[in-house]
This record gives sequence, structure tokens and C-alpha cells, in this order.
Amino acid sequence: MQGDPRNFHFIGICGTAMGSVAAALRNRGFVVTGSDENIYPPMSTFLERKGISLAAGYRAENIPADADIIVIGNAMKRGNPEVEAVLNRKLLYLSLPEVLKQFFLRGRHNLVVTGTHGKTTTTALLTWMLSTGGLEPSYVIGGLPKNFGQGACFNDSQHFVIEGDEYDSAFFDKRSKFVHYLPELLIVNNIEFDHADIFRDLDEIKRSFRHLIRIVPQNGMVLLNGDDPSCMDVARECLAQLVEIGFSANCAQQIRDVAYGETGSRFTLGDETFDLPLIGEFNVRNAAMAVAAAKFYGIPSANIQMALTSFEGIARRQELRGEARGIKVIDDFGHHPTAIAQTLSALRQRYHGQRIWAIFEPRSNTTRRAVFQQLLPDALKLADGIFISEVARLDQIPETERLNPEAVVKSLADAGRPAFYEKNAASIIERLVPLLREGDVVVVFSNGGFEDIHEKLLDRLREGESGKQESRKSGMN
Repeated sequence: MQGDPRNFHFIGICGTAMGSVAAALRNRGFVVTGSDENIYPPMSTFLERKGISLAAGYRAENIPADADIIVIGNAMKRGNPEVEAVLNRKLLYLSLPEVLKQFFLRGRHNLVVTGTHGKTTTTALLTWMLSTGGLEPSYVIGGLPKNFGQGACFNDSQHFVIEGDEYDSAFFDKRSKFVHYLPELLIVNNIEFDHADIFRDLDEIKRSFRHLIRIVPQNGMVLLNGDDPSCMDVARECLAQLVEIGFSANCAQQIRDVAYGETGSRFTLGDETFDLPLIGEFNVRNAAMAVAAAKFYGIPSANIQMALTSFEGIARRQELRGEARGIKVIDDFGHHPTAIAQTLSALRQRYHGQRIWAIFEPRSNTTRRAVFQQLLPDALKLADGIFISEVARLDQIPETERLNPEAVVKSLADAGRPAFYEKNAASIIERLVPLLREGDVVVVFSNGGFEDIHEKLLDRLREGESGKQESRKSGMN
């Protein structure tokens, strides 16, 4: 980076990651301004308290005359007035991953966690282990870890844990974000097809992972899912130390003696046994990856076990939102068939013998498309009953390329599962509530707010609860 930049302007500053990095730069003494279409609390008040000037809407005049570096958010496109002004004025512009690389990651021990599934939980687990071990790492996590209460922290630690997303960096940089993260230790949890809006097929995704593995230094380490053929394939030319972790006998570190209970899991890795308050095979794998990484950085086993035992989880990962009339309502971020199937299997272990209802909103850029038309029924049929809503932002995808929820419902019905298609949250609640009984579990799968369906369902159930109580009182009089 030439010169000594002092003034940054963020286009799209109110995104969670953009806002966190903007605040971190301000804490380091840089002058930071920003603009966004939607400026509202809590991010707006957080940034304003940091002394960051915010502009509502995108206009060329929002960019200060003395701006040294323009940070352009991933959601920005050509035609945006500020983007066009940046290009016309020949200003220096960077993607957010490039800013992380240049101003926060260079010269540090960077631990990068990647994979189609499990990134957020594994990143949070690993960060908590390093924190419990006294390293106090900086971190960027793509969710809200309950142990920290925030998804990002920038400090002067030599260790930086970051969730590595394979999504592209910006409209002008179609490389995956994670290629900017200078990994010293790299975790590859799994590789499946996703992000159908930017990748044509699995081979394109694997190419991005090959690029990432190629930049791990020889004195670094790659921890790889040894049970996943795609992971093994992309690591063929790895020059760093490579350790396969998994359940199969050919893995260098085999996960053994796994036991699942209603409130947690136990597993052995090497000659040590660990307990964690999470359920499901996928969470055992996430934990095993984090354990191996923490040991690479010298965290004592006692601290690792302490971190596992005290791990409080991630918001929107099998998160119990409430209970009414003896019916539990759970929120889960799952939006890929594999993640949905894994979560339903884990809930079966936790709520053994209870009926599980799945509500699915096709909202991600991939699940709105037909690419998972055949895989979704196989995942969702692990539930006892299923509701599917209308495809989000329907008009953005041609009908021939769009997921057909009615066809998914028919496949499920043909497999003997009660399955229903309803356009929105209100219609789903109206049809679901009469079907529910005490002891049922309802899990909502969506990577968005889904019209606040969780609270609306709980409110409706509580209304019924109040009605029963009033009836009982009347009967006593």
C-alpha cells in the first residue's frame, strides 16, 4: 500500500462485517466515514458513538474530497452513484477482505476456518479455546457467539481467528473472500455445492479451495475433513503440513468412541476424551477440528476441555426461541440440504420420541433455485411434518430456474410425510397450530427473519394457553 492513508470511506457501512471493520479502523486513529441505504440501530448508533459520520442513501457527494481509500461492500453493484463516482475520480478502492488483509492480518498468526457447513460454530469454538488458553485472539465470526456477545473483535494479539467464506469479494473481485486471509492454519470442514448465483458447479468451488490451500506456508498447517472426497481432492498439491481428521480409519487423527446424549456429546481424539454441550455428528467434527487447531498453538488440554464445557453456542444454531403449551420452537440458520438433514438428525437425538415439525423458507441464493429440487425432500423427510413457504424474492429468478416448493411437498407426501405448501408465515401458523400437540418440537429453517415467524407462532400458542386457563377458571365458578 503506497503512502500513508488516513481517511477511509465505506460504501455499505452498516453491514455487520463492514461496520465492525470500520469501527476497528476508527479505534486505530483513522478518519472513517460511510454511507448506506438503510441506516438504523443498533449498527448506526454503534458507529456514531465511535465518531463515524454516516450518510443515508448513496450519492456521489457523500465521498469526502480527502478520502484515501474507498471500501466497497460486497452487495454494491455498478450503477450505484458512489461506485460510479469512485471509478470516475480514479480513487483507490478495496474490497472488505482486502482491507482485512492489508490492515489487520499481515504479520499475524491467522487461523482461517472454511467449509460449506460448520464454519461459524468451528470458528467460535476455536476462538473460545484460544481465549480460554490466554491468547486473547482477534476474531471475525459470521454469527453471534454467545460466549462473546459480538461477532468481531480487533485487538493487538498476534493471533487472529477468522471465518473464511468462499463467496466472492466484490463486484470487481470475483475471487473468494478467503484467499485474502493469509492463513497460517487452515481448517477445511467440508466442500459441497452452494452459492449457485456465483458458482456454476462443484468443480468451480473446488478451484477456489485449491487457490486457498496453495497460499498456506510450509510452516503452516491444513486440517482437513478426511471423510470428504472433495476435501481430499483439493489438497493433493498442499505443501504445508496436512492432517486428515475424521471418523474413517485412514484419518491421521481419527474421531472415535462417539457417544450422544440428550444434552451433549462425547468423543475421543488421539488419546484424549472430550465432552461438549452440543449434539450431532457434525458438531463433534466441528469440535475435533477446533481441538486439533488449538493444540497446534499450544493450548493445554485442560483449557480446551474447559472451553468445550463452557461453550454457549451460536445464535440461530438450534436455538430454542421459546416454549408454549409444551411445544418448543427452535430457530436454525440451516439453508442447505446437508445442514438441514444434520440438524434434524441432531434434534432427533435431543428430543427422542417427540414429533418434530420442520418449517423451511427457500431464501438463500441457492435454495431459491432448482439445484436442490431433488435433495431437499430427502433432507426434510427426516421431520415428522413439513411446511414450505413461497420462494423469497420470486421475481428475481426465471420460473424455469426456480425451486418448485409444491413439487418438494408432493415428493414428501409420496414418502408418507405430512407436507404443506403455504405462501407466508401467517398462513403456515394458521394451518400448523391445530396440528400441534404437547411435546412437539417445531424447527424453523431460514437464513433470514422469515416475518418473525418464531415469535408469532409462540404468541399464537400462548393465546391458546391463556384461553385454556380462562376456561378452567370459568369451570371452577
